[in-house]
Amino acid sequence: MSAESINAEVWSAYGRHHIQRGTPLAEVDRIDWGPGGTGPGDAVLGDLAGRRVLDLGCGPGRHAAHLARCYGALVDAVDASPGQIERARARYADVPGLQLVVADAVEHLHTAAPYDVIYSLHAFPYLDPNRLLPALAAALKPGGRLCFTTLHTNSHGDGPAMAIKPRPETLHLAGGRELTVQMWVLTPKLWQGLLERYGLDVEDISALDAPEKANHASYRLFQVKRPARIPSRPRTTTPPAPHAALGVGALLHGPRGLLLGRHRRGTWELPGGTVEPGESLPEAVVRELREETGLMARPADVRLLGALHDHVGEVVRITIAAHVTAWSGEPADQSGESVSAWRYWPLESLPPGLFECSAQVLTAWRPDLPIDHPAAGFIPFAGPQAPLLSSPA
Repeated sequence: MSAESINAEVWSAYGRHHIQRGTPLAEVDRIDWGPGGTGPGDAVLGDLAGRRVLDLGCGPGRHAAHLARCYGALVDAVDASPGQIERARARYADVPGLQLVVADAVEHLHTAAPYDVIYSLHAFPYLDPNRLLPALAAALKPGGRLCFTTLHTNSHGDGPAMAIKPRPETLHLAGGRELTVQMWVLTPKLWQGLLERYGLDVEDISALDAPEKANHASYRLFQVKRPARIPSRPRTTTPPAPHAALGVGALLHGPRGLLLGRHRRGTWELPGGTVEPGESLPEAVVRELREETGLMARPADVRLLGALHDHVGEVVRITIAAHVTAWSGEPADQSGESVSAWRYWPLESLPPGLFECSAQVLTAWRPDLPIDHPAAGFIPFAGPQAPLLSSPA
């Protein structure tokens, strides 16, 4: 049985225990975040008038009822224990603005409308943070506030764990009975790292210690905010393992025909090559055209037709088909280049032995050309369509 399933059963038993025992509910006039009435009270939640508020793990609903009555907040009070919600409904069913809900916290967060404020007293450690926090971050409005407490040190003095996994803790019931729960008792650093991973900013972490000297219990109060704007995560400085190649293939077609050159390996190919870091696709086309043929063009004269993608071995190959609409000069062999013998070919008499990438670019441009080549996916680029027939400038 999972840690969360164990906790759900324990809290159901906890609620039944208090119903059978008839445990009285004392009213509250403020939120006591820590043991013995410690903590900053309601002020950390900000302005609550007319705001949507979620009490996560509300128990018998005393704090939720207090916020609805005193501040005019619209409070959803959610608890997985049917007995606890039964106790709350028996006492607070008629409080305006208060809704009492039996539900798993994460399931509720997935379906509820976004909240301005979410708070929780001691309920966070009973839920897997990697399941709870992404749902919670999504359910909090941009700029919204989150306040919650977590166990840091239990009454025996056992401190937080250094790993994100649950551990058994004892829940003491009136009358001497004990229940074993599973709790994520984490260091503040681990909690902060998790919150930041899911896009939440930690504004303050306060220590709340039990006032009795013999009681080692200590909690941490987290004051958190979801940024008003959605940030993007910067790339890491460590590059990924190379697994893809990006190149361009340039189509120069005019009254004299289509420009092709002969590679030293014997294939005929379009001008083109690998895109270099920092340059745009049109800039790559212009550079490759100049380096391989000596022809001059402007990036504004390059029309990107679409992306071809296939793979060779473990490398994903992406070739951008580009049509150059205007250029100047005469094609000539360039020193140090592997392609030479540049000439214009009529489309109806293209040479055999076309390079595979060039063949793919040509059929993406003109599907009617009688060219055979290995299949490749083609994603055409949207946008205004310029004429495909061009002349040298």
